[in-house]
Amino acid sequence: MNVFVIWRLTPRQHEREAFTGEGAALYGGRWNFPDIPLVYCAESRALGALEVLANIRNPKIHFSRPWVAIPAQIDRELIEQPAKLPENWHANPYPLETQRFGGEWVRARRSVALRVPSVIVPGEFNYLLNPAHPQFARIRIGKPEPFTFDPRLA
Repeated sequence: MNVFVIWRLTPRQHEREAFTGEGAALYGGRWNFPDIPLVYCAESRALGALEVLANIRNPKIHFSRPWVAIPAQIDRELIEQPAKLPENWHANPYPLETQRFGGEWVRARRSVALRVPSVIVPGEFNYLLNPAHPQFARIRIGKPEPFTFDPRLA
């Protein structure tokens, strides 16, 4: 079995619901519309930190709270690597096409995890997890580890 570790960064106050997809369902994101639960993870803590920086509005407020990095182990066979993405997947603001793409993937339940390229760091990848997928229980979620953002980033 070939196991891969992915990371989820979240404020400590949200660590219990970090893998429910509730936050993405409330607000939506690049790969989902609101009301579609999705868990956004990164292939490293560093990429996760950059994704957080790119997506929060006020770093001073957010970074004044404690954060955690939560590892998750997933078998590579459970990860789908799409052959084709919407042409404008990297556009900012993110386009409706990427939200449709992610929503269709969630509804089709083709896989529990989807590997998508990072907009922020070319050549690196984020991983979308479908918490409603029947194989979600096969993802082994680890213990939260304290994570501190360097104050110069705020």
